[in-house]
Amino acid sequence: MVFKHIPVMLKECMEGLQPKDGGIYFDGTLGGGGHSYEILKLSSPTGKLIATDRDSEAILAATERLKEFQSRYTIVKSNFKNFLEVLAERNIFGIDGAILDLGVSSYQLDNRDRGFSYMAKDTKLDMRMDAGSSFSAYELINEYSVEKLRYILSTYGEEKFANNIAKNIVLARKDKPIVTTGELSDICDKSIPYKFKKDGHPAKKTFQAIRIAVNEELDGLDTAIYDIFSRLNKGGRLVIITFHSLEDRIVKTVFNDIENPCKCDKRYPCICGKVRQGVEITKKPITASKEECENNSRSKCAKLRIIEKL
Repeated sequence: MVFKHIPVMLKECMEGLQPKDGGIYFDGTLGGGGHSYEILKLSSPTGKLIATDRDSEAILAATERLKEFQSRYTIVKSNFKNFLEVLAERNIFGIDGAILDLGVSSYQLDNRDRGFSYMAKDTKLDMRMDAGSSFSAYELINEYSVEKLRYILSTYGEEKFANNIAKNIVLARKDKPIVTTGELSDICDKSIPYKFKKDGHPAKKTFQAIRIAVNEELDGLDTAIYDIFSRLNKGGRLVIITFHSLEDRIVKTVFNDIENPCKCDKRYPCICGKVRQGVEITKKPITASKEECENNSRSKCAKLRIIEKL
């Protein structure tokens, strides 16, 4: 299967990032290389790019896509949360911009063998962004207690019927392990009352929650944002695309803290001495145009936030 992924809000991201000749940029979520390609093109002829991704298939596809830029880029198989180590190993201590396109790629969703989609009935439960990881959705579904399952579904999926689904998962696996995406999808369908199934597929929130838990997507996200921002040169920008409220909430909170670090009582003089290090360019998140939403359904729930280093 060809690694195909349409970068979301590509034009808006590049306008926010403002790549320039001679700059050094970081793409923490390489994917198929769509955003990276534009960064390298717009920073020609001497701009540099460091990119990370956990998915070996994504790295292979992106390497092919970016080959025309030859020595101007470096791809590292790693999580963007290891940003400081990735830069330190290459003796890079300042960058001019960074981008994170969070969540799962279109390729990962569409590739039946990866087990991300509730639409594929006979696919083995997996959902690992890094196929080399020893922990997958299969282990989570078949080993976690009803309490842990309930917490994951309600916290990461904001699923109203988390209790029903968790109980039915544990009940179903007493007879035999839950192996396929179809089996899990059926459990979700049976756990949600009919009148509440009008807002989309009954397994959508459950699959999102499990994917987030398996890949630890939210763990340390706030720290990673602070780390990346700390290495921005003056005027450098951090561009982040989120796809659900949990991610966006974290990004919004960190950006606000960077812009307004002083938490002293405003009725009195500041005693903490903290001064703002950045300014949020997007007071409200940018969303995809109507045309893009029609052409790329993944963009419908995307939110773009940008902050600049002072």
